[in-house]
Amino acid sequence: MSLPSSVDVAIIGAGAAGLGAAHALAGSGLAVIVLEARNRLGGRAWTVQASPDVTFDVGCGWLHSANKNSFVAIAKQLGFELNKDLPPWRERAYGNAFPQAERDDFMRAMDAFYERLAQAAQKGEDEPASRSLEPGNRWNPMIDAISTYINGCELEDMSTRDWEAYEDTELNWRVRRGYGALVAAYGAPCPAALNCNVALIDHSGKRIRIETSQGAVIADKAIVTVPTNLIADETIRFSPPLPSKIDAAAGLPLGVDDKVTLALDDAEAFPKEANLRGATMRTEMGTYHIRPFGQPCIEGFFGGSFARTLEDAGDGAIAAQAINEIASFLGNDIRGKLKPLYESRWAHDPFARGSYSHALPGHAGDRAVLAAPVDGRLFFAGEATSPEFFTTAHGARDSGERAAGEVLAAIGKR
Repeated sequence: MSLPSSVDVAIIGAGAAGLGAAHALAGSGLAVIVLEARNRLGGRAWTVQASPDVTFDVGCGWLHSANKNSFVAIAKQLGFELNKDLPPWRERAYGNAFPQAERDDFMRAMDAFYERLAQAAQKGEDEPASRSLEPGNRWNPMIDAISTYINGCELEDMSTRDWEAYEDTELNWRVRRGYGALVAAYGAPCPAALNCNVALIDHSGKRIRIETSQGAVIADKAIVTVPTNLIADETIRFSPPLPSKIDAAAGLPLGVDDKVTLALDDAEAFPKEANLRGATMRTEMGTYHIRPFGQPCIEGFFGGSFARTLEDAGDGAIAAQAINEIASFLGNDIRGKLKPLYESRWAHDPFARGSYSHALPGHAGDRAVLAAPVDGRLFFAGEATSPEFFTTAHGARDSGERAAGEVLAAIGKR
């Protein structure tokens, strides 16, 4: 839609948070616009048709904590089929790269690490999660690799209290047509201006003036839902400045998680929904999902500084790394059966600059600081503001609903 000159509420960002806010304000009688820099809805939720046979979630793919995930009900309402198969993380090992006895030993070390982490958090210590590693344990580099998949960062950069605050009900479902496709369908009714990049939020006057690549919008209230890195880097500026928001956002940087999908010839010779990874004893490693949904592909997953390094190496580097590592596990013959289809590069995405937020050690309290309204006119949402479901699309969506409720309370509407 075209850009109105004046609205009651401007929502900045059409990811899950902005769309959640827009839905919560629908029917309120308020004039609302969602301003989105991209040419599509969904933000870091994005599904592509990587080939005629392969649907690929470039961003979020799992409905985490599915029994508490608000997108489950939305999926049912919109007619999206849910897949409730167990994820391939702990079980379903394929090949001999990581023998079962070794896997069992690793899982014991991992579970003991989680136990020490929980004890440290209960003491109220917001130290680096790396301090919960057992000194000298041979599995420490792989435990660090798991952190890069979960948090997008290594353990030394992860707050113990923040990790423990996350509510994982260990129920993880998927959307057959793609999580990104679901979020986009959810957003379809929302009034959004695409290709509309916000540069400045001027809240010095009686009304808020928002300067965008398509012109200025005047609003009574604004809900800011952009990723923390854009606030911390002042890609979007506030006038007057909001140093507490910039500092909080800097304490909640976006880690990096990247995915690749590789077409797999002769796919029927491989099991569906299998897990492949090696006992590589290093943090710079991928983990692989063979034939998700039975599709003829292998998905690879890389996190933390290793993902960042692969991104910096340029287009195709993630796929090349995945093929090399898979060949090291399964033999060189598989190279001829794998072909790159699509890879993410979230750190290089100008409107995200990363995948999802983690609190730096000592900064677990920054989520509440970032979420707090300013002057009853500026409101903040996004996965980084969720107290227990940060890093997730449903945490983002729920935070948008919360911010919309704060707007309605501020103007005396229910």
